[in-house]
Amino acid sequence: MTNKIKQLLKWELALFLFLFVQILLFGQLSPGFLQIDNLLYSMNDFIYIALAAIPMTFVIITGGIDVSTGSIMGLSSITIGVLWLNGMNIWLALIVTLVVAALAGLINGALIALTNVQPLVITLGGMFLFSGVALVISGGSSATGYEGISGFPAPFVELANGQILGIPNPIWILLASIILFGGLLHLTRYGRNVFLVGINIKAARYTGVRTKWIVMSTYILSGVGGGLSGIILTSYFSSARSDLGAEAVLPVITAVVLGGTSIFGGKGSVLGTAIASVVIGMTQYGLQMVGMSSQQTSVVIGSLLIIAVLFRSANWNWFTHHLKLSTLKK
Repeated sequence: MTNKIKQLLKWELALFLFLFVQILLFGQLSPGFLQIDNLLYSMNDFIYIALAAIPMTFVIITGGIDVSTGSIMGLSSITIGVLWLNGMNIWLALIVTLVVAALAGLINGALIALTNVQPLVITLGGMFLFSGVALVISGGSSATGYEGISGFPAPFVELANGQILGIPNPIWILLASIILFGGLLHLTRYGRNVFLVGINIKAARYTGVRTKWIVMSTYILSGVGGGLSGIILTSYFSSARSDLGAEAVLPVITAVVLGGTSIFGGKGSVLGTAIASVVIGMTQYGLQMVGMSSQQTSVVIGSLLIIAVLFRSANWNWFTHHLKLSTLKK
């Protein structure tokens, strides 16, 4: 086992312990928090963060960033609503919506791979572009305001609100996402190339890696993640709206960075991102349980992002090494 893998596992263990302590703390502040049903079904409220953050891990490992994911969620939501409203089968509409989300990611990825413009600038432009397109589609379908498009078939609504073996469906979807994307990143040649591009894109190019395609493909994956999140949100609320996911960018990026992915590229873990997503979701849920507003929870999430970046920028190995030394001295 390499040092990098050991380091990531240590970070993931630390996140897991933090999650455990967090649950106990919120349980003391709000007794109803620790009920199993509450914990399981509260995950429905924030599982979309993990579904978008896991593919975003690929982007940030390459040294990029995608701030358009929230807009892709809204675009996906209104797209599936409009397609279904115009007579398309809901499951076929779901597939078409994922293709639209992938195309949105392709636009981002192609512009980034084929130009020297910074990913932040490109995806910021993409954010306005996709949200604008979503608003146009929404207005053309008279799905304005907070009403959106509703009345979806029961099987589609059950996608995010049903359960299998007593476990909510979104948790099963999350587990499938962890296995699929985790295997792709950590067990395939493609995943190794993603890491190589993040470590040194010039060296990767000289070794024969198709760096432009690798960069482009990670944004396609990120687009698909945003599309899946938008679909799950639409199913959960049983309403398609162009503004769904509008506030998702900060939690999604925070989950990736908090999960151990370096903002400089070359390091990252799907499992770490998944655990960090649950940490952020439980933080939001716990703070709401104790009476904090959504604006106040945004302050906490933003602080988590800053702390994660600072802490990961510091030498984590140095920290664990000196922690071991202090333990041995005792």
